[in-house]
Amino acid sequence: METTLEPTAPVKLTAKDFTSDQEVKWCPGCGDYSILKQVQTVLPNFVTEKEKVVFVSGIGCSSRFPYYMDTYGMHSIHGRATAIATGVKAANPELNVWVIGGDGDLLSIGGNHFIHMLRRNPDIKLMLFNNEIYGLTKGQYSPTSPKGTVAKSTPAGSVDEPFNPAELALGAKSSFFARTLDRDPKHMQAMITRANGHKGTALLEIYQNCPVFNDGAFFIFTEKDTKKEEALYLEQGKPLIFGAGDSKGIKLDGFNPVVVDLTTGASKDDLWIHDEADKNKAFILAGFADNTETHLPRPFGVYYQTNRSCIEDDMAAQIEAAKTKKGKIPLNRILSGEKTWAIV
Repeated sequence: METTLEPTAPVKLTAKDFTSDQEVKWCPGCGDYSILKQVQTVLPNFVTEKEKVVFVSGIGCSSRFPYYMDTYGMHSIHGRATAIATGVKAANPELNVWVIGGDGDLLSIGGNHFIHMLRRNPDIKLMLFNNEIYGLTKGQYSPTSPKGTVAKSTPAGSVDEPFNPAELALGAKSSFFARTLDRDPKHMQAMITRANGHKGTALLEIYQNCPVFNDGAFFIFTEKDTKKEEALYLEQGKPLIFGAGDSKGIKLDGFNPVVVDLTTGASKDDLWIHDEADKNKAFILAGFADNTETHLPRPFGVYYQTNRSCIEDDMAAQIEAAKTKKGKIPLNRILSGEKTWAIV
């Protein structure tokens, strides 16, 4: 008599399964605590085998993240997490790879690797913890610090024009860009879930509070008295509405965003409808933070998403083609190239 064993259903993981035995060591009030909590909370929703999850970080306060996740991980080299993670994904395409880094780590010393990762588009989730300051090295201004920032390295105020991460990402051909905040757990969970579901490099910028060197930099977007006027939450297919009681909206005058008052006769039918597939409008949204002529709210949510091939898939296809007779190239031709010279 034969006995047939039915396959067992995978065990449902919980946040505790992703919590390591390491003591979490960040400053009291650091936004990293919230980010860690939200990641551990949502991962069980789409991960059934934590052994297939990898967190790669560079150097910085945020880069302690892999120690606190009970998954595979690597605390790598300053600015090089994106390059190392791309290698991990290329060698092991089945892995769910995440990159953790701060604004200094990813956009300063790691800026070159950052933009090339975006254009290559490996299927990796990239979380940019942006606190607009260097935290680990004790308070120097960073690539995202506002011009005029008084810090230990700029006692008279910085004279650098800061990076706008959204504009930088879109210019580097990012296939997914979204923004959220450490003090909005539900929204962050939604954005982490959206990033995970994207096939390609999903860049999620998280406004993260540094209570020691840049406390309250983003509180205007989260405090009860100011949030409704200063934060704009993007939803696919819905008009851009904000303000107390949804009293304000944004319409386009050509390519210029204009704030209108919905309580004085302006129609919702004339408002800008958010479309995540529209890159031109995504660039306009990215520019809200730099608009000095008109005070505009800061957008949060998915700015842009598109589908295009991932580098690890293209590499695999190229290798497979090379195995076939049609795709084989003689070694001497590869070594000599298309052009040769005869020295007489």
